[in-house]
Amino acid sequence: MFKRICIALLTLFLCAGAATAKPQKAAAARGMLVGIYDPNGPFDSPDSSFKTLVNLRAQIIRVNLDWGAVIAAQKPANGADPSDPAYNWDRYDQLVLNAKQNKIQVLFTIFGTPKWANGTKKGLNRAPRQMAFLRNFALAAAKRYSGTFERADGTILPAVRKWLVWNEPNNPVFLTPQWSKVNKHLYIPVGARTYAAMCTAAWTGIHQSKLKGEVVACGATDPRGNNSGKNPRPSISPLAFLKDLKHFGLKHFDVYAHHPYYSRPGETPSTKPKAKNVVTLGNIGEMTRLLGKLYGNKKLWITEYGYQTKPPDKLFGVSWANQAKYLKQAYAIARKNPRITMMLWFLLKDEGRLGGWQSGLFTAAGKKKPAYNAFRTLPH
Repeated sequence: MFKRICIALLTLFLCAGAATAKPQKAAAARGMLVGIYDPNGPFDSPDSSFKTLVNLRAQIIRVNLDWGAVIAAQKPANGADPSDPAYNWDRYDQLVLNAKQNKIQVLFTIFGTPKWANGTKKGLNRAPRQMAFLRNFALAAAKRYSGTFERADGTILPAVRKWLVWNEPNNPVFLTPQWSKVNKHLYIPVGARTYAAMCTAAWTGIHQSKLKGEVVACGATDPRGNNSGKNPRPSISPLAFLKDLKHFGLKHFDVYAHHPYYSRPGETPSTKPKAKNVVTLGNIGEMTRLLGKLYGNKKLWITEYGYQTKPPDKLFGVSWANQAKYLKQAYAIARKNPRITMMLWFLLKDEGRLGGWQSGLFTAAGKKKPAYNAFRTLPH
């Protein structure tokens, strides 16, 4: 996790297991979906990726719905109209068709503000100048993937009913600024205030579709934060961020989400972090307790989790055997918590560059790790 953040931050600054194994019969916690988050595979190699997802018995995949980078590079005349000619939905249309064919649900993550919406600032991690831009885009997406939308070629697109607003909004790599400088000695946190407005806008837009069963998750928080505007990477810890969301008036969301990654390779999924500014799987109960205190019986989705392996990552990886063991332990911990109703593993396949992320169930060369079979035999 640290490496992925550092690489993303550097880029931001510089640019502006056997297949025949039988599944276990043990019952999972009621309602907990088991799935995969892989940003590239389902797009770059859909045939092999979806075949693998089926073999893995994945129930759901998380997909980034790239608002600014792909769909709306040009400003639409009517942002709430999914048929506006400025919109380009092609890659997502094909993905939801592939997912339906393979009986896999889709969780769309709305992310990335277009330049025309953020005041022509560099980077996709800026909030829109007007929240109506985000609300209208969310409404357009909900309409297009309502289950009844017909394309010009006559194709009826499948329904998507699960949505996530942004990614790790307590981390400046994904949402900036997190802090505002008042004077030489005083900084005030603003990231949660901004995100509360963004989440409200997206939630409102999706529910304006008046479709039954729409579920909108907010949060997807980074597991740690330094709570300092003076830090080179000024961020907000997940529990402080959740409290701030309540303070800044966030009322409307259906589910909360979090990414409880380990902090060091010596930690198992059950290791409790010593620092108070960290929420890993080892102390995930602190997140669900605070969520209950602030928002009642809201459920929690773990929309990103994983262990990197050594090889190839000598710094942050664990052995292949431990990755498989920790995968099973992690899902068992999640199933014991009745508030957790989804858990997604990151990734299907290791990234080829060593500076990337290597938590895949396959190596970059395509070799199965033991974690492949560990995932495939998870109880559903």
